[in-house]
Amino acid sequence: MTLKVFGHRMFEIKNHSAITEFILLGLTDSPQLQMFLFCVFAFIYATALAANILLMFIICIVKKLHTPMYFLVFNLSLVNILSISVITPRLLHSLLTNRKAISIHGCITQIYFFIWTLGTELFILSFMAFDRYAAICHPLQYTIIMRKEVCVGIAIFVWITGMLNTSIQAVLMLQLSFCDSNIINHFFCDIPPILDLTCSDTTIIHVSAIISDVLFGIVTCGLTLTSYFFILRTIFRIRSTEGKKKAFSTCSSHLFVISFYFSSVIYTYIRPPSSSLDKDKFIALLYTVVTPVVNPLIYSLRNKDVKDALKMLTVNLKMFPRP
Repeated sequence: MTLKVFGHRMFEIKNHSAITEFILLGLTDSPQLQMFLFCVFAFIYATALAANILLMFIICIVKKLHTPMYFLVFNLSLVNILSISVITPRLLHSLLTNRKAISIHGCITQIYFFIWTLGTELFILSFMAFDRYAAICHPLQYTIIMRKEVCVGIAIFVWITGMLNTSIQAVLMLQLSFCDSNIINHFFCDIPPILDLTCSDTTIIHVSAIISDVLFGIVTCGLTLTSYFFILRTIFRIRSTEGKKKAFSTCSSHLFVISFYFSSVIYTYIRPPSSSLDKDKFIALLYTVVTPVVNPLIYSLRNKDVKDALKMLTVNLKMFPRP
């Protein structure tokens, strides 16, 4: 009896250690479509890096943009660069070489940085909504509410909170064992598809994931909606039409960004599991690849201060003597 139990345990240990990598099925198996998608995502990745780096550079050198709002935009651009760099290079490599394998530790590392940037971005967007609330609803106290110490504290809080959350998730996932399949029907490593493959008890991970969803999803979304409730109430109380337009224009760009980002993230993580995997992949593309390139374009093209700074930078560059 002891030998049987011992033999059974040895079989389990051997079976658990057999899987050392996962296979990411990606977006398509068609070689022609893979090359087309490679070109599309390579262009998006290059555009996202260039746009976010340029926006960060402008915010740094133009004193007019040294305000709490643009300090948060700077952090948002930094998060965008990190988030798209976690997913896209691996996706481009897979599309170009058709190599879909990724090691277990490589997969956990991708999850670590992806969840870190995801939670950090949610908090940054919610504090940007609070900044607009302070600017529109309490304009006389704005410089006191959003003083330098508060802005730095917000930045430290969102980055450290995101890191602590993802560290807990990563440590728990490193304890998992994988027995049968190593096929992930996705284009990147994420927690839900990994949990579907494990033969370990996932109760603790599911509980921590629920707590994380509540903290980063519901709390940030609630803070954002509360801020905009008071913003809209203040705008509707403004008597002049011109005053309403001016007040709304200061938060219209941010309102579009959070609507786009929160809806896709909430659809993916705070809902029952979906049977449409292709639809899930498409939604995931929105907040992993599309959002990092959309954000800087929105804050650049729809913002007068940034457009003026771009024009000033262009004029200054033209004034340099050519060799």
